[in-house]
Amino acid sequence: MSGIKLIGTGSALPAQEVTNFDLEKKVDTSDEWITTRTGIKSRHYCGEGEHHLSLCLAAARQAMERSGVTPAEVGVCLVATLTQDTMTPSAACVLQKELGLPEDTVCFDLNAACAGFVYGLHTAECLLAASARKVGLVIGCEVLSRITDFTDRSTCVLFGDGAGAAVVRWGEDYPSLCAVMGSRGNSEVLYIPGVNTGAPSYIHMDGKEVFRFAVDVLPRCTREVAAKAGISLDEVDHFVFHQANQRILDFAIKKLKLDPAKCAGNIARTGNTSAASVPILLDELVTSGQLRSGQKVLCAGFGGGLTWAGALLQLA
Repeated sequence: MSGIKLIGTGSALPAQEVTNFDLEKKVDTSDEWITTRTGIKSRHYCGEGEHHLSLCLAAARQAMERSGVTPAEVGVCLVATLTQDTMTPSAACVLQKELGLPEDTVCFDLNAACAGFVYGLHTAECLLAASARKVGLVIGCEVLSRITDFTDRSTCVLFGDGAGAAVVRWGEDYPSLCAVMGSRGNSEVLYIPGVNTGAPSYIHMDGKEVFRFAVDVLPRCTREVAAKAGISLDEVDHFVFHQANQRILDFAIKKLKLDPAKCAGNIARTGNTSAASVPILLDELVTSGQLRSGQKVLCAGFGGGLTWAGALLQLA
């Protein structure tokens, strides 16, 4: 068996914290309304001098420094995002230059919305198997405040900006991610109009349909990953689920009969950061010492597409 292990993490949040009380001044909403329906108390927005690249760079440099790898060792650089600064070049290619990665590093962005980081882990696992250099950099980064409609109180209270990064190493004797992925073409449920439509590029979401989708697919995907790995859910040390809505998380934890102590969360402080939510939370677990060497963490995300993905990752 071959696969990847996690050897370093990093994350970055913009300096500006926006509380529910701040949003009360902009939108017809209240702290009680937001907290009751989402579990979110605050989120971070990019301010002057902050942008997608600056968040990516901060998280990536932190992860590389903590892992002890040099730019020359990196063979794959992937950025999961839907809010990159430019349509082209990709965020990954810009990052390649800024980090000084070799010219033959495989660099590209991928868009699987909130499931994107887990898609990226599996993609890196596959690419590193054929790469001469066995270290990969996988980043989830979003600046959702730039595509949020602040006249729509059902969506504007949900999203935040941020980035999370993971450095992984491939090895012939490392465990497989046992990744599970899938998608449905339910584009009308959650979408952002394209640049060629002429419509404002804001997030549009059918909240009720997303909730129905999430409470079905998150538990199912989690079970499928464990089954593929040949282990029980009790043998998983930590669960890192996409931080979309506290009610979705509570439902999934109850349905799976998981120990809440194994299911850390940060949605109250970060909001929904889409592709960045899983790696940001993963970094918090590592830096706090909760996720220790040799332990297994099951990561799962779901989002626009509709997409979903799960993977079992081990900390080196």
